[in-house]
Amino acid sequence: MTTRKRAHIAMFSIAAHGHVNPSLEVIRELVARGHRVTYAIPHVFEEKIAETGAEPVLYTTTLPGPDDDPEAWGSTLIDNIEPFLDDAINALPQLRAAYEGDVPDIVLHDITSYPARVLARNWGVPEISLSPNLVAWEGYEKEVAEPLYAPLYETERGRAYFARFEAWLAENGIDQHPDPFVGRPPRSLVLIPKALQPHADRVDESVHTFVGACQGDRAARGDWRRPEGLKEGEKVLLVSLGSAFTKQPGFYRECVKAFGDLPGWHMVLQIGRHVDAAELGDVPANVEVHQWVPQLAVLKQADAFITHAGAGGSQEGLATGTPMVAVPQAVDQFGNADVLQGLGVARHLPMEEADAASLRAAVLALVDDPEVARRLAEVRAGMAGEGGTKRAADLIEEEIARAAREENPPIR
Repeated sequence: MTTRKRAHIAMFSIAAHGHVNPSLEVIRELVARGHRVTYAIPHVFEEKIAETGAEPVLYTTTLPGPDDDPEAWGSTLIDNIEPFLDDAINALPQLRAAYEGDVPDIVLHDITSYPARVLARNWGVPEISLSPNLVAWEGYEKEVAEPLYAPLYETERGRAYFARFEAWLAENGIDQHPDPFVGRPPRSLVLIPKALQPHADRVDESVHTFVGACQGDRAARGDWRRPEGLKEGEKVLLVSLGSAFTKQPGFYRECVKAFGDLPGWHMVLQIGRHVDAAELGDVPANVEVHQWVPQLAVLKQADAFITHAGAGGSQEGLATGTPMVAVPQAVDQFGNADVLQGLGVARHLPMEEADAASLRAAVLALVDDPEVARRLAEVRAGMAGEGGTKRAADLIEEEIARAAREENPPIR
């Protein structure tokens, strides 16, 4: 049973499309249900948040922004994780001041928002993680986390990082090691299809609820139509490496070489902000090049998708029943690529092997395989029952109602 009592819901995230976009429809739905929703976010995302009806609570971030060169994130594990702790230490006093005298009834947070978890525990209000990608399963620490992080403890920089993290938590009244603080939230809504979760049978579903893709109406983000000259039966290929790790002109040239002037094919190529179209050389008429495209609108009409296998793109490919060639670039994308291939709906092609011949062969094999189409249909059917946006909002309201009952138990 859900509640319609108006609550103050506070959402916290970072300025990254892959972390903000998955939650937007949930936020829009909560606003539509009459709740007051505040959303802590850096300035660059103010307009996008305001469009949902939520109130942006702005803070200054030290993280690289969505338009910054991806090389700003560094090239090693410690390069990748240190900025999140730095930003948390920077953002916490700003956010504490912004919410002084305006404590929310519940905190929602992206997996990267460490200050949100500190504040929720300091305030004594429920916290729910809105995870835009995979979550930890039983055995995750031994199988993944420990082998990944163990080498850091052998370095002075790594030991300093963990000591600083523990000291920051302790200063804010939290007696917990950074690993479970980051990876083991008390409650989590997982905004990906269960089909994308590795070892889904070992995930504690009393903590993590898979609500699947929360896509909503994307009309405001633009539309895409098949070119008028494209004949019936001719196929459309979308190529996109997402919004972050897009500085790959050599890869884009291989895609043009693979599908440029290929009879029966039209390619939509998204190259991002860090590559100039002139770097691609001569582009044939059957290839359209853009910095950005409305991805879901293209996928609804596409026959194949070459993707970096980010969580957002992967679930959009599954939702539209589009065969995928996964060329992962970073972080969870490698695992997603393996999961997609294991589902029988994609091929995992490592970047170093993604030349024109391999890309063309992989795409043509996928679109001509009836078993791939059958598996995609199966996965789509499973996704349809996960509930998406409305179920996520229902579960958040249930948590608000539960907390209210515990705070004000009935008189007997």
